[in-house]
Amino acid sequence: MGSATNSSATMPLRAADSSTAGFTLAEVLAALVLLAIVVPVALEAVSLASRAGSLGQRKAAAARVAERVLSEYVSTGRTETGSDTGSAAEAGLLYQWRLERTPWAADPLEEVTVQVTFDLQGETRSLSLSTLIDPTRTAATSGATASDP
Repeated sequence: MGSATNSSATMPLRAADSSTAGFTLAEVLAALVLLAIVVPVALEAVSLASRAGSLGQRKAAAARVAERVLSEYVSTGRTETGSDTGSAAEAGLLYQWRLERTPWAADPLEEVTVQVTFDLQGETRSLSLSTLIDPTRTAATSGATASDP
């Protein structure tokens, strides 16, 4: 028994296995730099997408307002040339509109244009919708053609 050797005396102590150690400082710093670059770009992209979605919704609502104003104007058979203004609410928001009727150069038709304006994110935006009408036809005559057998 006296010949037993202590194995710890002959083998040097080793540091903890490097494969189980944590990240080095350089790896942590590289990850933080990457995050510092990617996060602001991703947030800007989300913000831009949100603004584009809001603009799309407001333009669709403005188009519905313009279509409603044009339909009402044409169906009532009004014949005066000039302009008219008003406002309409759509989805709880107020839209200002302006209707203009001008002669069409090529034919005996008239162009009716509705321009709808609205505010979005501190800017005034607008959308225009136009159609051609025949001033010689009235709403009564156009309705009579639908009831003919």
